[in-house]
Amino acid sequence: MTRGPLGWLGIVRLGLVQMALGSIVVLTTSTLNRIMVVELALPAMLPGALVGLHYVLQIFRPRLGHGSDVGGRRTPWIVGGMAVLCIGGTTASLATAWMASTLVGGIALAIVGFILIGIGVGAAGTSLLVLLAKRTDERRRGAAATIVWIMMISGFIITSVIAGHLLDPFWPARLVGVATSLSAIAFVLSVVAVWGLEAGGAPADDLGERSAEAKQQTFRDAISEVWSDPRARRFAVFVFLSMIAYSAQDLILEPFAGLVFGLTPGQTTQLSGLQNGGVLTGMLIVASFSSGIVVPRIGTLKSWTIAGCIASALALCLLSASGLAGPPWSLRPAVFALGVSNGIYSIGAIGSMMSLVGAGQTNREGVRMGLWGAAQAIAFGMGGLLGTFASDVARLIMGSETSAYAVVFVGEAVLFVVSASLVTRAATGLSGTRAPTHPQDGVPYAARLAER
Repeated sequence: MTRGPLGWLGIVRLGLVQMALGSIVVLTTSTLNRIMVVELALPAMLPGALVGLHYVLQIFRPRLGHGSDVGGRRTPWIVGGMAVLCIGGTTASLATAWMASTLVGGIALAIVGFILIGIGVGAAGTSLLVLLAKRTDERRRGAAATIVWIMMISGFIITSVIAGHLLDPFWPARLVGVATSLSAIAFVLSVVAVWGLEAGGAPADDLGERSAEAKQQTFRDAISEVWSDPRARRFAVFVFLSMIAYSAQDLILEPFAGLVFGLTPGQTTQLSGLQNGGVLTGMLIVASFSSGIVVPRIGTLKSWTIAGCIASALALCLLSASGLAGPPWSLRPAVFALGVSNGIYSIGAIGSMMSLVGAGQTNREGVRMGLWGAAQAIAFGMGGLLGTFASDVARLIMGSETSAYAVVFVGEAVLFVVSASLVTRAATGLSGTRAPTHPQDGVPYAARLAER
């Protein structure tokens, strides 16, 4: 007997792991960033470089995914990755506190901590998405992606509120205590949430046979095999380009609103909140219409991904036009539209990723998900840097802040359009993908299970 697809409770349990993961990440990339710059009066480039190191290490996601393919189970990699992440978060917090008295030693320890954070996120995050993709019914994937990502965002919010309350007034020893406690809670929550969830997913002998083939191939052979698949390759390029377009406006939207529209810091912060509200709205739209549970099902994950890319491109053009028109043109509708479009794109892309992960060779799910996860993380890390660099260069060349931002927004729109064409080809035939075959006899794996 095999266990059927995950129910809503199982999806929420995986969402709890993602929430725990997000809570440690936000503590290290946001709270520690602020403490280094404000309380310790260190250059902003120090936390920037440490966070950048965490993104660079995501390049090892395919290798970590291959490790879970070889083992045939994802739970040990999720639990192990969370353990490494929590140790890294505690180490980074201890290093930050140590910087107050021993700067060089603290920085050296922080490098170790952020290396552990990068490895932990890669190991746990990749295997978590593979498990979610393999155990979620196709009809529920959009809703499942929305639930998991909303819970991750909730982890951001809850951790920020709790840590902010406990760290006031700030004291280095208090930082270490708070970080250690939150890390312990996150790890225990992850273990409890994932415990027994994967057990029974397939008969032990089939798992052994499937993982045996993976063990026979080196990682180099596995990644070459995945990269030779045109759909996997195109989807990786799609993820990379679309995530650059998605994240490039992160660091320039508020400066744009302040310089061009004269908004105050408080008003630009409210504008970011409006955008995030739009993102949540877009996610819920895809979850509702792609699952067909609340309202009649409309479209596929592929069509929602394409729609999100095109809508994001149009919203960026509207944002560019609003800057050129200037006050009294209202900036808020364009920002909200961008948020909704980005939310549609993100859940459509994640759902498509979950569908495609099992559409190629068997025993390569972790490598495929790792490849796309690495492309996503690296592009997200590059996007903010490229957006600010492009706006500075355009400003020097054009001599106009308004025109410079307009050019950058249009450039992002072009990337979204190119991305839409890539996902169209990458996901061709997705709904009719042939069932994965058993490595030894070519019989569809699902059929072999049904015979038991």
